[in-house]
Amino acid sequence: MRSKALGSVRVRTTLFAVVAVAIALLVGATAVVLLQRRSIIDGVDSSAQNRVGDLAALVRTGTLPKSLAVGKEADSFTQVVDADGRVVAASQNVAGETPIVTTEGHPQSVRTVHVLPLDGDFRIAQLQATSPNGPVTIVAGESLQPVEDATSTLVTLLVAGIPLLLLVVAATTWFVTGRALKPVEDIRAQVASISEEGLHRRVPEPAAHDEIRDLAQTMNEMLGRLEDAYARQGRFVSDASHELQTPIASLRARLEVDLNHPDPVNWLDTERAALDDVTELQRLVEDLLTLARLSTETQESGREIVDLDDVVLREAERIQTRGRVRLDLHGVSSGQVEGAAPQLQRVIRNLLDNAERHATSTITLSVAERDHEVEVVVADDGPGIPIDARDRIFERFTRLDDVRTPQSEGTGLGLAIAREIAQAHDGTLTIEDNEPGARFVLRLPAASAAS
Repeated sequence: MRSKALGSVRVRTTLFAVVAVAIALLVGATAVVLLQRRSIIDGVDSSAQNRVGDLAALVRTGTLPKSLAVGKEADSFTQVVDADGRVVAASQNVAGETPIVTTEGHPQSVRTVHVLPLDGDFRIAQLQATSPNGPVTIVAGESLQPVEDATSTLVTLLVAGIPLLLLVVAATTWFVTGRALKPVEDIRAQVASISEEGLHRRVPEPAAHDEIRDLAQTMNEMLGRLEDAYARQGRFVSDASHELQTPIASLRARLEVDLNHPDPVNWLDTERAALDDVTELQRLVEDLLTLARLSTETQESGREIVDLDDVVLREAERIQTRGRVRLDLHGVSSGQVEGAAPQLQRVIRNLLDNAERHATSTITLSVAERDHEVEVVVADDGPGIPIDARDRIFERFTRLDDVRTPQSEGTGLGLAIAREIAQAHDGTLTIEDNEPGARFVLRLPAASAAS
């Protein structure tokens, strides 16, 4: 639980914000300290240079006093040294001292020097001037202690203020992230509480039009699909149970009658009827297994190039062998698709079996490639399909035998299997107008378009 909490989005976002702001503050604070220190040092340098300039003017006019005044004796000093290295004038805090700094090699420079008599670091400004008694060097020093004090104060304020600011950033980020993630938590809690009996429930959708609302809408759409799939599965199980009951009940009743009233003369008729019931039951179970495995088999089966016209001709030959109806094959031309050959053959077989079952005398077949699609048409001259039933006929266990034929010969799964195979191959299976009869149109992407 602890590791999960530490890995939460809220914690990671807060830590990221704190670290990012901390880095920015450290860089900014360092820049501020350096800029402030440089600014103060520039001010100190300017003060020292102004003093040596003022003293140079006094030197040139010969009015330089021996005792020179300074603002704060602890923070500054002044010396005037002649060409022989003798101090000719100085401020009170360095009176009687030898030259504080070496003047040779620094005619007009500002530098930092540690001054022993005053025990501190000073910024030294130096300027040469000519007096009535000869050339002299004027030296003025300003202490760096105010710079250090100001820098230390600023650093202390930053050291105390940055953690407080980071604490404010952490608290603000924690609060804002929590508010932002609350709808996500509501969605998670709602989804966690939804069971298979409560698939009608939906997650709350925030009012704001943002990514979280999109997430909620996507979750609701997914729940809708799950509810629909669960309902269809329930209907499928119910319909399958009902369909299986009929042949099983018929077979059991027949066997019970024969056991209770054995008649050796009619045993052959009993066996034939039982075989018919078992055959119907076997066909129904096979169709159910096909539907159950369809999506998995489509994904796992190796895809290959299939000549759909060859498949159509093979299945047409099977129908012709039975001799129940006449087949018109003049419209069959070449057409290649990419897919699972056994499943595509199953589509054609189901469509032809359906057409043979309902045709009056003729089935018309055509295969053609147009607009990057291969189109297969299976048309019969039977009673046709009403417009309002053209979608319903592809539902599982749907039979329109009151319209198409007086008696049922199928399981009601053939067309459902055919459409699901077509959709699994990115195609469509629809019913179009045809007079007379029904016209089934299968469209699949051509192999050239897929490649």
